[in-house]
This record gives sequence, structure tokens and C-alpha cells, in this order.
Amino acid sequence: MSDIRKSLRPSRIIYPILIGLGAASWMLYRSFDPEAFTFFNWTSASFFWMAIALLMMGVRDLAYMYRIKVLTDGELSWKQAFEVIMLWEFSSAISPSVVGGTGPAIFVLYKEGINSGKSTAVILTAIFLDEVFFILLVPVMYLLFGNQIFPPDGVDFAAGVKLALFFGYGVILLYTLILTYTLFFNPYFFKWLLSFVFLLPFLRRFRMRVRKLANQLIITSHALKGKSFAYWAKAFLATILSWTGRYWVVNFMFMAFFFSHLNLLDHLLIYARQLTMWIILLVSPTPGGSGIAEFIFSDFLGDLIPNLAWAVPLALLWRLITYYPYLFIGAFLIPGWLKRVFPAETKYKVVK
Repeated sequence: MSDIRKSLRPSRIIYPILIGLGAASWMLYRSFDPEAFTFFNWTSASFFWMAIALLMMGVRDLAYMYRIKVLTDGELSWKQAFEVIMLWEFSSAISPSVVGGTGPAIFVLYKEGINSGKSTAVILTAIFLDEVFFILLVPVMYLLFGNQIFPPDGVDFAAGVKLALFFGYGVILLYTLILTYTLFFNPYFFKWLLSFVFLLPFLRRFRMRVRKLANQLIITSHALKGKSFAYWAKAFLATILSWTGRYWVVNFMFMAFFFSHLNLLDHLLIYARQLTMWIILLVSPTPGGSGIAEFIFSDFLGDLIPNLAWAVPLALLWRLITYYPYLFIGAFLIPGWLKRVFPAETKYKVVK
């Protein structure tokens, strides 16, 4: 518990901010172009489309809040749902993407009065729905655009990135299929599989950790039995809406500054490229993908921007809308939230 509380320290926001701004500064220095900021032509239309871009983040968060209420069977109020989502996003933003914020999210739900077994089930189900969305949508976009969903061939390391994306999708697909079988058909299969695999000498030291994960999946499987079609329909619809809100931020940003250069297919392609970008960000070793996100933005979306020199400022603007707010909202919420969920401990410290 103390480790999780340490992971939610507001002071940890400084590291991803420094990494992200450092990466962007280096990119600007490496390929400085006086044309880089010329696209910032603030007209009434620009303000309108940027307002819509900000609204998309609101849609994303509201959809996540609604989903967490559905998954907890309505046990959370809207205020609690807001705090859970914001603290989950904060923990994800300050943790390496490959680690994520799953542990702190379970802890936050538990401290909001959801029992430990159900807290585990809710968070793992939310992650499962995110994976299913990705698994289903990538093939649809590939059928529409083919290899265009990958970075253009002229981009450095394009072939390597494409191979990594295929491999990453395959790993996520395999993981999701095993998870589906475990959650809905045989909850003890995953525990048996992990116990067998982690008998290997070089993996044995991780055995207790993965057994804990397997036990969490068994708890989740039992919790999901008997859930209605409406439960799954509402939760998955909220998942689609939340991811679409996140991705459409870029579309509306582009409309704000070069509306006439994009048609409907371009907008769908921007959406598709962000799906493949997500695979790279998912395995980022930096907090919240800081530095990596800014770097790959121009690789994945540069050919859809009229002037490639605009890519770095646009990447910064994108991160200012979709990433940095969660750092500051989380840092603002945490002190009050800790005081509320640990009242006796807080009181003791004050008296002492």
C-alpha cells in the first residue's frame, strides 16, 4: 500500500514534463525551420475547431467515467467516478507506459469503497475492453487503407516500425484471446499456463507476481458471470466513445489550422494512424510515453501535414491537450483525496 501511495506523489509530474519538453526542444533544434510556427493563424474558425478538440477530451473522460460506473454496477457517484478516472490517468501519465497504472487504479477503487475483488475485476475488465476495441478496429482500418496505416516508406526506420507493429499487434491479439478464454470459459487455465511457463529458471523469480495476476483473473472471471447483454453493450459503447474522443483531438487540431487540405478519407487515415501509434506508445519505457510520443508524431502523421516543419509544434499542442492536463489535475486532486480516504492517519499526523 505504501508503495502505491508513493507512486501517486504529485512531485513525480516533473519527470515526464522534462522528458517531453526536452525531446521537443531537441527536435526543434535538430531541424530548425523559421516556418515551424507560421501555421498558428488564430482566426474565429481556428478557435472554434480547437474548442471542439478540447471538447473531445471531455467526451473521452465522460465516457470513461460512465464506463467505470457501469462496471461497478452504479456503486460510484459521478464525483467518485471523476476522481477515479483522473487518478488512474495521473498514475498512467507518471509511470512507464509498459507498466501502466493498473495497480494504483485498483487501489483507488478499493479506497472508494469497492471491495478488493470487485476493484480488481473492474479494472481488468476495463483493460480487456480497451484491448478488444483495438483488436477489432485495426483490421477494419487495414482493409480500408492497407499499408497506409503505417508510417510512409520515406520515414526513417519505416520498415522496422512496420515489423514492430505487426509483432505488437500479434502479441496483443494472442494475449486478448488467452484472456477471453480465461475470463469467460476456463479461469484456471491461465494460472496453470503461467505456473508452467514460470518454472523456467530465468523466469522463476517472477513466479509469485504472475500467480497473483492469475488469481486476480480468476476473481474477475467469477465477478463477470451472469452479466447482462446491456452491461456489456453499455461498457463497450463507452469504450468506443472514449477512444474515438481521444483520437479525434488530432483531427480537429488539423482542421483548426489547415482545414482545406483534408478530406474525409484523410480524417479516417489520421484515425487509423493513431491506432498504430498506440502500439508504440504502449511499450514506451518513459512515463506516459513522454519524448517518444512527440518524436513519433511527425513520423506517423507528417505526410498529412502541409509543411513538415509544423509537425513538432503540432505534436507539442497535441500533448498539451491530451497528456499534460492529467498531470496537473491529478497533482491537484491527490492531497485532498488522500486526506479523505485516510482521515485517521491524516489526523494523527496533524496532532503529532
